[in-house]
Amino acid sequence: MTFDKLIHYLKLDKQEFLFQFNSHPNYPSALAFSDTLNFMGVRNDAYELDKEYWDELPEEFIAIVENSFSLVKKSGNNYSVYSDKAKTLNREELHKKSSDFVLLFEKDEKSDHKSISNFKPFIYAIFALIAIYSVISLSWFETVFTVLSIAGVYISLEIFNQKFGSTSTVIGSICGETSTQQTTNSCDKIITQDKTSFLGLKFSDLSLIYFIGISILSLFLPTTAFVIKGFTLVSIIAIGYSLYIQAFVEKTFCRVCLLIIAILTAQLLISFLFFENLFFSISTLLLAVIVWVVVFSAVLSLNKILTEKEILKKSNAKNLRFKRNYELFKRELTEKEKVYFTDNHTLSLGNKNSRLHIAVVSNPYCGFCKGAHEILEGLLKKYPNDISVQIRFNYTSEKANEKYTALVSDLFTIYKNKPEKEFLDAVENWFEYKDENKIKEIAGTNSVQEDLNPLIQIGKENSNAGINFTPVFVINGYQFPDKYDREDIWYFIDELMEDEEL
Repeated sequence: MTFDKLIHYLKLDKQEFLFQFNSHPNYPSALAFSDTLNFMGVRNDAYELDKEYWDELPEEFIAIVENSFSLVKKSGNNYSVYSDKAKTLNREELHKKSSDFVLLFEKDEKSDHKSISNFKPFIYAIFALIAIYSVISLSWFETVFTVLSIAGVYISLEIFNQKFGSTSTVIGSICGETSTQQTTNSCDKIITQDKTSFLGLKFSDLSLIYFIGISILSLFLPTTAFVIKGFTLVSIIAIGYSLYIQAFVEKTFCRVCLLIIAILTAQLLISFLFFENLFFSISTLLLAVIVWVVVFSAVLSLNKILTEKEILKKSNAKNLRFKRNYELFKRELTEKEKVYFTDNHTLSLGNKNSRLHIAVVSNPYCGFCKGAHEILEGLLKKYPNDISVQIRFNYTSEKANEKYTALVSDLFTIYKNKPEKEFLDAVENWFEYKDENKIKEIAGTNSVQEDLNPLIQIGKENSNAGINFTPVFVINGYQFPDKYDREDIWYFIDELMEDEEL
């Protein structure tokens, strides 16, 4: 199931979205799709709605069109539909090809997920430096040859990235959209179904190796002209092989493949028409060998690493379907005896009347507690009206020193006299910098010590419940299961809010 255009339109990270979607225990259901959008910051509500009411829907909504999740956007009397491709349907066609499922969504402004390992600016900078060097140091035809090599590297790199799940706008614009009768365009058919394999490398990977090597050798023109001319001559074999595959095997032509062929042909003509005064030397041949060996080894290693990463990601996604099953989580959650706290209002945040109450048992001097508080702060920001949260410090007057007592007193003062957000900011500030003076400054330098009996009582209740280590989440009286990571609460929060049994 693919929906590249939908993911691109919503500006979501494709790899992250597919990983979360594939690892959902209900994959590939509508529930899994809706939950994944929620997790990625696109809040949504799903409905079964008869077609007669679809005219009342917003300008944009998500539906299942031709058995694929699709973004539907009203455009006059027609509808633009984005899924694995983009197409335009009229009202009757849309209703005929769609189920009654609709999903209304609202995208958070700050929900864009961007890849951490985005090296494109660095690569573009290298391209620019090579081009500038060529203009300054080489003749016009050598410069054109080098720029064509850079273009070949760029296109081949986009194809290489696309093999591992990245969406290329450039490749998409060159290849064009698919028709309503096709599931893939000609480029996808040629590139993804390429059966060439040389040490695990496909024909498109060899193209990347070739253009990188030629780009490097081009910097040493005219010394390397003889070697380059030899390689451009060998490229005739690649041109012929690619045309044969497209014309007689797949029986369709790939625009991006034809563009690469055009680049190779142009370089072949330039080398034979303009590269003169050729001379051969052992040092030049040795340089060429070193360049090709290094580039080939680098691309081969990178391809192997990314392939293994994809395999592990798919395996992990299948395993996570089991781990993220809410019924299993609930069974683990309710396995231990329920804890009953008499004090649920001290240091309480969020909607105190909500059905879902989450308490965090923590210690201000506990290093691991920072992450637990960050999770609760994130939940409060996302669901301010749907959950209540309580901070339960493990504070006892007998074991606490003067510094600890002063700190919790200042935090209690901030809680009682400042807005909820300022209290949360103060807690965040504390776990970030561990600066008692800063917390005292926020509380007010003239503040007196608070009555800490409520906090002492909380500490005793924690101890009586056997919660002596921190941090611990307690969800409606049930301790968060040890078999799960605290961050996993994000995957179950919607079910927890809706579960009336808890």
